Amino acid sequence: MSQAPTQGCDFEIKGLKKAFDGHVVLDGIDLKVNVGEIIAIVGGSGCGKTVLLNLMLGQMKPDGGTVLVANHEQAQAPLVDIHKIDERELDAVHTHWGVVFQNNALFSGTVYDNLSLWLDEIKNMDPEAIRLIAVGALDAVSLPSTDEFMEHSIDSLSGGMAKRLAVARAVAMDPEVIFYDEPTTGLDPTSAMQIQDLIVATHRVGNDASVGTTTERTTIIITHDKDLLKRLSPRIVMLYDGKVYYDGDLEGFEKSTSQYIRPYFDLMPALQKRTA
Repeated sequence: MSQAPTQGCDFEIKGLKKAFDGHVVLDGIDLKVNVGEIIAIVGGSGCGKTVLLNLMLGQMKPDGGTVLVANHEQAQAPLVDIHKIDERELDAVHTHWGVVFQNNALFSGTVYDNLSLWLDEIKNMDPEAIRLIAVGALDAVSLPSTDEFMEHSIDSLSGGMAKRLAVARAVAMDPEVIFYDEPTTGLDPTSAMQIQDLIVATHRVGNDASVGTTTERTTIIITHDKDLLKRLSPRIVMLYDGKVYYDGDLEGFEKSTSQYIRPYFDLMPALQKRTA
């Protein structure tokens, strides 16, 4: 059953719990994500960041609590419990989301195969329309949009190019929300900086020059990337001991003397450099 939406809210998480084999990972997460926000979810390895992401996506069932999500298929995007809707409604909700996975999760085949599959199977678009969107998505991430490049095998792409293609695939769906799972982990500094800039660029949907406004997507990033935090200045949500331990801006996070935040903040560069 749908609920009246909280004003400008894409996610409202209440008392979320999840354990595996008796080990509690999430122990009462409360989190509200507003439309148009950039949120970085941080925390030490094993703190539950990816579990939280999977619960938000509806790919995993919670042991307790609720994940309410905005259903952009309906007028005024009412909030629905993602774990109680049927498969058809879940698929409809997913058409308004884009996901960039940690290891890209590109399909085997060509660049064009990766851009066209979801547009064909989920949005049932015709080939001509798909081609136009593919060109636009590649242009948006500064990859070549030529026919020759589209026929390249994904095996021929560098790590940075593969990540850009993963972002292009997400953007091609014209989503309301984009999730990034450790988007810069394992990349060299130059490629990481380019992806950081790309996240900012794709956060902005467009602008209306007549009134001087810019429309923004909701962007949710799981990361250990300290440089990303400094360049994007997102709202920072840190998980610790199964709960939201910190929810605030970079200045407060960076200056914190907490016995839990300080060691993690200092360790972030080492976690970021590991191979994805």
